[in-house]
Amino acid sequence: MSDAAFSNLPEFSVTELSAALKRAVEDQFAMVRVRGEISGLKFHSSGHVYFDLKDDKAVLNAVIWRGVAGRLKVRPEAGMEVICTGKLSTYAGSSRYQIIVEQVELAGLGALMALLEERRKKLAAEGLFDASRKKKLPFLPEVIGVVTSPTGAVIRDIMHRLQARFPRRVLLWPVAVQGEKAAGEIAAAITGFNAMVANRPDLIIVARGGGSVEDLMAFNDEAVVRAAAASLIPLISAVGHETDTTLIDFAADMRAPTPTAAAELAVPVRTELLAQTLDLERRTLNCFTKGLKDRQRHLGQLARLLPRAESLFATPRQRLDSAADKLQHVLQRNRQIHEVRFNRTAARLRDQVLRDRIVIAGQRATTLWDRAKLAQSVRLAQKTQKLQGLFRLLESVSHKSVLERGFALVRGEDGSVRRRAVQVKAGEALTLTFADGEKQAVAEGGSPKAKSKKPIDQGSLF
Repeated sequence: MSDAAFSNLPEFSVTELSAALKRAVEDQFAMVRVRGEISGLKFHSSGHVYFDLKDDKAVLNAVIWRGVAGRLKVRPEAGMEVICTGKLSTYAGSSRYQIIVEQVELAGLGALMALLEERRKKLAAEGLFDASRKKKLPFLPEVIGVVTSPTGAVIRDIMHRLQARFPRRVLLWPVAVQGEKAAGEIAAAITGFNAMVANRPDLIIVARGGGSVEDLMAFNDEAVVRAAAASLIPLISAVGHETDTTLIDFAADMRAPTPTAAAELAVPVRTELLAQTLDLERRTLNCFTKGLKDRQRHLGQLARLLPRAESLFATPRQRLDSAADKLQHVLQRNRQIHEVRFNRTAARLRDQVLRDRIVIAGQRATTLWDRAKLAQSVRLAQKTQKLQGLFRLLESVSHKSVLERGFALVRGEDGSVRRRAVQVKAGEALTLTFADGEKQAVAEGGSPKAKSKKPIDQGSLF
């Protein structure tokens, strides 16, 4: 084709061409259903959901706007095979086409069951379904927490059954039991009951009526299963009918086939409990009466076998009488022996011997007293003479004798003795001690000529 032919083609801007393609795609594919596997799933902070639908040969970009994502029955997960319903459009910013998803469905029941089985194996491998984790249900709970829809028939069936069997206090935590928000609300309700301090339930019942597999998907959510397994309060799962099985049933401490059956498992029948209590009371009284009679009869038989008291104490009494007779003779004999010994000792004692010894001891004491007084007088005279000699020696070397010869003792303000003129500062207050008392003085600086004069030799103080 020649250049002239090309020049006759209409000219578009990029924006105009992108808009034309967008109108063409949206007009041609206003609403379509596309089947594929989810990959590259991303939940944006804005609330929008972005992912790719792919099969073995092609990939299609997909987006779910925030308002639609909150209404979806099936929450998108990576690797899930789904059927997306929506309209095709283009995104001019990157020159690609995409599907704006309005609805998400699982691609067949087989894919859903395979997904649930894979999730069950994963949670079981973590030990969330182990029998060792199961807690025993309380025999008669005071408070029962129920997690279910406040408007359905489930709560009414549970309340009616509890009223008929054994009325208990019930705390209802209202939640959505299907839809996008259901799983989060159920998990939060179980966690909330466990976090309560006042009026904390003794038992939790998670209940829902029957429905399709898609309707019960909230109870297969991983967050719900983990919350049930982590519950410190015993939990009964009552979801769907008897044939329905959800993953929360494996994590619960007890599974009830129906919500009504859960109420029956929660409390006993009051009338039956009263009848059983009365029967046990009657049986206990009968057993006590029979046991008392048996023991009385046995005690009577033992009493007949025991010998009489007279025969038991006859021999010990004879031995006691014999010992009493012997004791009297022994005491008399012991008194006689000691009396003879005392008389012999008294015969050997004479008061004259004691008087002689007292006289001799008195003479000796008088002699020792005279000697002690004499020794004391001599020793005292010697010590007095020695003390007087020391006193005279002290007087000879005392500074007072030096002061009597005309000398003075100079002390500074701090009380220390000033032995040299250089130790005295000009203007310093001095204390002069003479033989007959003390005087205060102030040191003067003096003239240079006076300082140069040779000091007069006063001689030694001593």
